Amino acid sequence: MPIDSNSNTYFENREDAAVKLIDALPLELLKNNETVVIGVSEGGVYFADRISRAADAQMDILLTEPILAPNNSELAIAMVSETEEVVMHKALIDSFGINEDYVYNEAQRKYEEEVLTYIYKYRKGKDLISLKGKYVVLVDECIETGLTMMVALKSVIAREAKNIYIATPILDRAVYRNLLSVCDGVFCSHKIQDYISIEYYYKEFVPLAFEEISGIVEQQEMRSTITETEIAE
Repeated sequence: MPIDSNSNTYFENREDAAVKLIDALPLELLKNNETVVIGVSEGGVYFADRISRAADAQMDILLTEPILAPNNSELAIAMVSETEEVVMHKALIDSFGINEDYVYNEAQRKYEEEVLTYIYKYRKGKDLISLKGKYVVLVDECIETGLTMMVALKSVIAREAKNIYIATPILDRAVYRNLLSVCDGVFCSHKIQDYISIEYYYKEFVPLAFEEISGIVEQQEMRSTITETEIAE
């Protein structure tokens, strides 16, 4: 149920959204299988961290970058990931008459200039942890068009994940149906008809700073190192 007089406000803050999202997850299934929880955006890292702790799972971040329309610097027409997978929004590309060569050239440029930089910023250049044969939960703070999640799906499939689930506090209803057809399950607290903007659905929403995101990733690395040491002993 909404939490105040604005019928479109579903969460007090990120903490509230994380609790509600975790309640929607099949935690026993995740705990009983080797699971990796992956934040597919900087904003998704907070939720991935909370889910990984609840599911006793490993966590990582998958770095992506949008490819923007040549005539509109705010319109994402495609997405490239750190595994160099590319997903295009075909309807937008066709409607604007954008050449696919432009998309692939921009994807290469974005990968080299932006994505590689993020890998060093957040993981000190380390590769994404192994996903082969594992259950993977892809997490974002919201899903509007599905571009980021689709490129993340493509990336973890290429890394031979066994089962792939998607988790987010809020997403567009049409995107939910599309994603459900290409993964093993989509878990969310609220499906929205005619999605507006993430800030619209929170009573309090403040973007995470780099230091906060980096701190979460570093804590997870320390946690993973301690766990590996305990297993070795």
